[in-house]
Amino acid sequence: MPPSSTDASLGPMLWRQTWPMAIGVLALLGFQLVDSAFVARLGTAPLAAQSFTFPLTFLIIGVQVGLGIAIAALISRALGAGETARAKRLGSLVLMMGSVTIALLSFVLWWAQAPIFSRLGADAATQELIRDYWAPQLFAAWLGAVLYFIYSLFRAHGDTRLPGKMMVMTSLINLLLDPLFIFGVGPWAGLGLPGAAWATAIAFAGGLLLGVKRLRQNDWLARGGLRRELAGSARPFLGIAGPAMVSQLMPPLAAMLAVSVVASLGESSVAAWGLASRLEMLVLVVVLAMTMSLPPWLGRCYGAGDWTQVRQLVRLALRIVVAWQLALGMALALLAPWAAQLLAGSPDVRADLTVLIRFLLPSYAALGVCMLVVSAGNALGWPLRAMLMSTARLFLCYLPFLWLGASLGGLPGLATGAAFGNVLAGVAAWQLMRRMLSRREASARSEAKLLPRGRT
Repeated sequence: MPPSSTDASLGPMLWRQTWPMAIGVLALLGFQLVDSAFVARLGTAPLAAQSFTFPLTFLIIGVQVGLGIAIAALISRALGAGETARAKRLGSLVLMMGSVTIALLSFVLWWAQAPIFSRLGADAATQELIRDYWAPQLFAAWLGAVLYFIYSLFRAHGDTRLPGKMMVMTSLINLLLDPLFIFGVGPWAGLGLPGAAWATAIAFAGGLLLGVKRLRQNDWLARGGLRRELAGSARPFLGIAGPAMVSQLMPPLAAMLAVSVVASLGESSVAAWGLASRLEMLVLVVVLAMTMSLPPWLGRCYGAGDWTQVRQLVRLALRIVVAWQLALGMALALLAPWAAQLLAGSPDVRADLTVLIRFLLPSYAALGVCMLVVSAGNALGWPLRAMLMSTARLFLCYLPFLWLGASLGGLPGLATGAAFGNVLAGVAAWQLMRRMLSRREASARSEAKLLPRGRT
């Protein structure tokens, strides 16, 4: 990558890094939305039950993403330093330790399901529906986490195409299996809500088989020296993974609190909120892809001390995100009634979902700015600041205004408050990133001026 690249040359390079992940994430999130669309055909009660589980599923995803950020950072640095053997040891360690960590978390969430869902506002009938669904859903989440760790290994080695293809493959498998497992075919009765989880589990299992096979072919894993590597790498790994994981855990915690607020508005509102949450991730696909493709690139610039290019990359990515999300959000807001009709079966759920789409989706331009700033902060050696930014977005901007809006204006007020919180967080994130980059560039210029004097 040339150090003097301009925005004109950075654009195509950023596109080549991002589009495979964008297609993969689109497919992956698309099948989650398809899951909810199929479940919606079962009725409002099963959809509401599934919606109550989303915050806990996001909790697992938060842990796995935090570990994935540390994987990509350490392995890419090791490869950049020519330490191929160490990169292999790190890959093996993360796959083993990450799999065990997610398995333990899944067990705790299964064991404590009754008090958790009671606190979230689920009544006895809803908890009965959740009980049959929760075990296969946790199993699917564990398989998905292990698969995500494999994706992180490929991204750390500079391969974004294979993870994208694997995401598409698992999405297609899930799309084919969903109607069979949920509704059944011919004399074979469907499994209902648990069928959605089993379809996902089988899709992820197919992806795992392919991923493990390709890892062995590429010889990216090691068997020896793991204990010594663990002793030497645990501290730097936790230094990256800890703050990143906390940043990723804030959204599911906030989602739990948000669901408890929405639950006070009724079952149809909970069901609509669950669909809106799935739609949110799908609409943010470009942002999510950039949070995966941009950090390794920023990390290499950081290692080379090229802060001018860091600023160019960040500004270019933010401009793309704001323009894309604003245009997409406004278009979907105009098409809200038709989008809601496509996703929801109940008239009440459709009405509530229409309100959420109209108010929330345009604000995702600002939300995308905040997400990208947090991701860039982790890549540029500011994990604590990124964690604080993520925390402030949720607990100072988003949740207070969401609660205030719901208290004053019901569901429309809730949607308005959440949108205002997103905008406020986006503005604050951009101001923070601008100040951090300006200070770092000034420090780099000062060091460059002092360097010749030190040599004379």
